[in-house]
Amino acid sequence: MTKAMSGSPCSESSSPGADPEWGQGAGYPDWIQGALPWSHRAFNVMNKYLSVPSLKMGLGRFMSSPFTGYLMILRARGRKSGQWRDAPLGYVVIGDAVYCMAGYGTRTHWFQNVLADPHVEVLLPGRSFSGVAHEVTDPEERLKALPPLFRSMSAVAIGFGLGNPFTQEPAEMQRRCAAFPLVRIRATGIAAGPEDPGGLFWIVPAAVSACVLVCWLRGRNRGRVPKVRG
Repeated sequence: MTKAMSGSPCSESSSPGADPEWGQGAGYPDWIQGALPWSHRAFNVMNKYLSVPSLKMGLGRFMSSPFTGYLMILRARGRKSGQWRDAPLGYVVIGDAVYCMAGYGTRTHWFQNVLADPHVEVLLPGRSFSGVAHEVTDPEERLKALPPLFRSMSAVAIGFGLGNPFTQEPAEMQRRCAAFPLVRIRATGIAAGPEDPGGLFWIVPAAVSACVLVCWLRGRNRGRVPKVRG
């Protein structure tokens, strides 16, 4: 890998022709290679209808754990449409930066969007910010960031056959993930979060209040003694 220029935005350092299709051949074991295109489609559906809406409603703090992984939303402008595109991603915070990885290789749509425009917004479970994304190609920085990143989404790493991040040596992790772009994001400003104007967190207390009201009305109806007509 070539050493990244310090402070420079993401740049296309990998040859597109050398990139495996949706991560095929890139560190994943043979038994899962055939399932990668299918899993990519499945994640797209789950992200669109479950992960992104839930995170936008501020439910990330309830969805994240060391067992299920920790999720954020990375908002990047589409390289063709120019519209904001949301991608739920596993992440880890190290120092003053947030790190995430494109697990399907350099063809991953959000990564291509970041290459075209590195100015992004990040919605973490407890805070939001705007920032600039940089591709990490320095081997030493990758070696430092990969272990905590994989431990933060251990279930996914184990499920996809990348090994146990709690027992695996960092050098082995580095080898298996050599074809996966690692991205570092540093904050440059404030972004609106789920609980700010325009966010979707208001749906949660509204839904809870509606459920409480329905349960209360049902309880009242059950407690009424029917009148006996004589």
